[in-house]
Amino acid sequence: MTQTPPDFPHDVAAVHEATDRLLVSVAKLDDEAIGEPSLLPGWTRGHVLAHLARNADALVNLLTWARTDVPAQMYVSATARDSDIARDAGRTLDAHLEDLRESGARFDAAAAALPDARRTFEVEMRNGVVERADRLPLRRLAEVELHHLDLGIGYSLDQLPPAFVDAELAFLAEVKFAGQPTVPALELRTDDGRRWRTGRTDTAADGEGPVVVTGSATALVGWLTGRSDGGALDTTGAALPAVPPL
Repeated sequence: MTQTPPDFPHDVAAVHEATDRLLVSVAKLDDEAIGEPSLLPGWTRGHVLAHLARNADALVNLLTWARTDVPAQMYVSATARDSDIARDAGRTLDAHLEDLRESGARFDAAAAALPDARRTFEVEMRNGVVERADRLPLRRLAEVELHHLDLGIGYSLDQLPPAFVDAELAFLAEVKFAGQPTVPALELRTDDGRRWRTGRTDTAADGEGPVVVTGSATALVGWLTGRSDGGALDTTGAALPAVPPL
């Protein structure tokens, strides 16, 4: 399946806009609300915000690698990543807001500094995932938009920008879940007629075909990312299969 090509300048601008929306939402909270549970099991809103700030810096490391050709780890280690999130989760609202603004600005600067000729350079993300530098803004955009939902402060699936929804759906179908043996064979269909085949590819031998799942692009993204139960989707009577968490 051909991967949808990125639009680097558009994606960088989208990250900046999504970060601004996140900051507006978070600024309405108070210190007590920061310590309350998020929609992610075991994480407070402070954990989510700390993760977002450190993820921005982790992607700066990769953008710098792509620009300079000097290898850099996204995170020092999985343990260090988790420790940083736990360390920063309990900070005040003002501290979180300042960190989000500053880390977001560092991401913007690193993206702006990446020359056109280096955008196809490949870097290694967590868990050995290899990614082109020009797709890192889309990776960051997904972090900001989906974790904005996870804060549980009124930002809903229906508020996700259509351009992000389309890009995320294509990424999930064409990259994240494509050919994965742990993902059931799926044919995703949007209400406007777009289609993707994704998930397992070894169904012919046992006579199984893909489960056809139809709905809006937003509903599909909500289900595939674990941000909805898929109740708005149509499977023509078949059971909606489970997909692994992101």
